Amino acid sequence: MEIRRIVAAYFSPTGNTEAIAKAIAKAAAQETNLPVEFIDFTRPQAREKTYEFEKDDLLIIGLPVYAGRLPNKILPFVQENLRGNDTVSVAFVCYGNRSFDDGLSELVYEQERTGFRPAGAAAFATQHAFATALAHGRPNEADLEEAKQFALDLMERVKSIGTAAGIAPLQVDGNTPPGPYYRPKRMDGEPAVFLKAKPVTNPEKCITCGTCARVCSMGSIDPADVTQTPGICIKCQACVTHCQAGAKYFDHPDFLSHKEMLETNFREEKKNRFWIANVCG
Repeated sequence: MEIRRIVAAYFSPTGNTEAIAKAIAKAAAQETNLPVEFIDFTRPQAREKTYEFEKDDLLIIGLPVYAGRLPNKILPFVQENLRGNDTVSVAFVCYGNRSFDDGLSELVYEQERTGFRPAGAAAFATQHAFATALAHGRPNEADLEEAKQFALDLMERVKSIGTAAGIAPLQVDGNTPPGPYYRPKRMDGEPAVFLKAKPVTNPEKCITCGTCARVCSMGSIDPADVTQTPGICIKCQACVTHCQAGAKYFDHPDFLSHKEMLETNFREEKKNRFWIANVCG
């Protein structure tokens, strides 16, 4: 099968998913001598658009896993605004070293429902968004090399089929349809309830540059007063990660207890996982 266009789409508040998406896309581009188009749907404005794909396109799509599933506030975009036409795709997720649970199976499932033919899938262990001691510094060079090799292996499989119809259904770890979201726990084992937690601003450090408002994945931080977050917060940590002054943080007790629990119990680094679909017949 000949691919004529490569598109990499990703939701990446802290940059880890973007790094993996670009590694896969660039390796696929080198193998096919094609340029890559990028769709960064991290910011709300990008999720207002609908993107159509054709039979000879290749979509590489990546999202982080939140509580063992795709982020629930971003899921409608995946379900409604990315439309395939028997289009070959590559689905991957990044998770913070605990477990990707049903996150990858959910992404593969949604791709199949919306006109795509997943030819490959992967789960990458990357630095946790807020429990940063987990998989610290990942994706590292070794992870990116694995992503590139995965892309090369995948393109060999795609070349071996006549059309997307030749791709067998892809089976990955996880439930289809996905099960419930993971329920966070505190250090004492009781449920950690921090749904309403929002970022706090240290006024002594804040330089009112507005970066946090610009990078907020939900557009929820008030640009006129960055100490206020009147909208929904999904705890993506974009504001904390991108604040060069170190002025943003979370102080909710259950949030901090859950962070401590994760960093205590899930320190052993996980390996990346890869799947490539078989050829029908």
